[in-house]
Amino acid sequence: MIRSRVKKEVKEIKILLRSIPTTVVTLFVVSVICMNLLANKTLLQLEWIALDGGILISWLSFMCMDIITKHFGPKASNQISVLAVIINLLTCLIFFVASIIPSSASDYTAFDNIFGGTWFILLGSTVAFLASAVINNMLNWIIGKQFRRAPDGKMAYAVRSYVSTFAGQFIDNFIFSIIVFVIFAPIFWDGFSWTVLQCAMCALAGAVAEVLMEIAFSPIGYKITKKWKENEVGKEYLESRERV
Repeated sequence: MIRSRVKKEVKEIKILLRSIPTTVVTLFVVSVICMNLLANKTLLQLEWIALDGGILISWLSFMCMDIITKHFGPKASNQISVLAVIINLLTCLIFFVASIIPSSASDYTAFDNIFGGTWFILLGSTVAFLASAVINNMLNWIIGKQFRRAPDGKMAYAVRSYVSTFAGQFIDNFIFSIIVFVIFAPIFWDGFSWTVLQCAMCALAGAVAEVLMEIAFSPIGYKITKKWKENEVGKEYLESRERV
């Protein structure tokens, strides 16, 4: 029973990977990798707010998830999110191996520090992203189902994208900040830390910023999903899901 279930899921994922246009998957995976690297730098730290570099690219991840969820459903988006995390972990492993290989050609201390990574940042970003991805995708799908008259209209796409992105980004930023800057940073970074208030404000500011980005770029996402439907993109996967 379990074996047949696993085979079924593997087959479904293979069909999904054949169905989703590679550009969207590539942008999604690259954005997840970049988020992990940019999160190493704090861009702003005031008494009431702090922001890390991941905020510069995380909007792209959520836009890709919204596009995939709209056309293929939340399960498909969750599966691609897990794939992105696996690729990110593999990339981090390769970066780490490169950073610990000694070289006498020059001083690569800065390179090693950046690409060698920090294990608790990777832990925080992985946990936060997976949690936020599931919340974002499910909320996006549930909200979309409420628009029964025009489920494929601009208003439906906008509302489901804006609300789910805000909620998902808040969860992502807050969980990441708590794990990295409240739990581990004081131990491993000579007392450097953020307060819970800073984490909450970071999460709120990040969520607002990402929604503004979503507002700016959602017309592109809407046009993509519209074209996908017109061109019957992913027909094989969608039909296989209907037969389940």
